[in-house]
Amino acid sequence: MKHTIKWIGMALTAFLLISFAKQQNKPTIYLIGDSTVKNSNKEYWGWGTLLPELLDTTRVRVDNHAMAGRSTRTFVKEGRWAKVDSLFKPGDFLLIQFGHNEGSKPDTSRQGYRGVLRGIGQDSIVLDWGNGKKETVRTYGENLRRFVIEAKKKGVTPILLSMIPRNQWDDKGKVKRADRDFGLWAKQIAEEQGVAFLDLNSITADKYDRLGPEAVKSSYFPGDHTHTNKDGARENALSVVEGFRRIKSQLVQYIK
Repeated sequence: MKHTIKWIGMALTAFLLISFAKQQNKPTIYLIGDSTVKNSNKEYWGWGTLLPELLDTTRVRVDNHAMAGRSTRTFVKEGRWAKVDSLFKPGDFLLIQFGHNEGSKPDTSRQGYRGVLRGIGQDSIVLDWGNGKKETVRTYGENLRRFVIEAKKKGVTPILLSMIPRNQWDDKGKVKRADRDFGLWAKQIAEEQGVAFLDLNSITADKYDRLGPEAVKSSYFPGDHTHTNKDGARENALSVVEGFRRIKSQLVQYIK
């Protein structure tokens, strides 16, 4: 009897060790971004919260480090990027989607705290916060470039995503696109760095165009023009998965 209990204990221990090893060996999809990727999950939702529902999480993990209100600049400034970078292991993936909080002129005011320089150049400015504290502010593209380069050094596969479309329409009844600024710059950095670009903005905007302004507003946007409800977040998560197929990403193998 004692031997039987001993063998059962050893078998259970072995099973747990194997299960733990499998968990550790699974690739992780890290998400970084703003509130459209991760939100309160009350009135407003981010697509990153619902992405795991569309993937086989027995084979891949999703670790969502996005944070509401952040830009590429403040994500670094607050140490959030350093934390994600410390977690990387070879074979992981990184999905990067920013752009909603970058638009203000960068300065030391409350309004300018999140702003970045426009474009993809390597120019920068230095802000003086007083008490000997200075901050170098770079372009949106340069911030993306640094995320990509640092991830690649760790053996991680970065994918740059354009920002989800806002509930804003032009005079022709079409959703306004981000293909002349933040979406364009993300695409340019992806091409420059030889990594994939997933045009989330375009994929979701095409859906909105088919639905029309009234249906989009009533179905997905309970408050402002940027933050979606759960249904809207799910639609954006479906757009991300569709994007995996379009760019022929390795992540296609994990789609349910």
